[in-house]
Amino acid sequence: MSATYGYKRTVVGAHYGWRDFLVQRLSAVLMAVFTLVLLVQVLFTKGPIGYDVWAGIFAAQWMKALTFAVIVALIWHAWIGMCSIWYDYGKPAGLRLLLQAATIVWLVACGGWAVQVLWRS
Repeated sequence: MSATYGYKRTVVGAHYGWRDFLVQRLSAVLMAVFTLVLLVQVLFTKGPIGYDVWAGIFAAQWMKALTFAVIVALIWHAWIGMCSIWYDYGKPAGLRLLLQAATIVWLVACGGWAVQVLWRS
């Protein structure tokens, strides 16, 4: 008679690390491309840059779509980074849950504000 102790653990989420790594890199590339596009538009604008010029940069539909994609990428990028920090340094599970919930609220609020600013004009 053989005795087994414990239970056979089903491992789930074995590829979360790879997915997070990939999302971090792809979102960073998207943000870098956005920064370059914005920099080119600002550098090739003639005259002083006031509100009208700045609003004109973001008036094109493709720029709004790109900016929205960057906002989503930035939120996802920040979430992965903060989640990693909370897992590493938030040792009590209750504290970690509280910090993660606060992070979600903060990121959703920042994302909502950014989208509101983007489509306000």
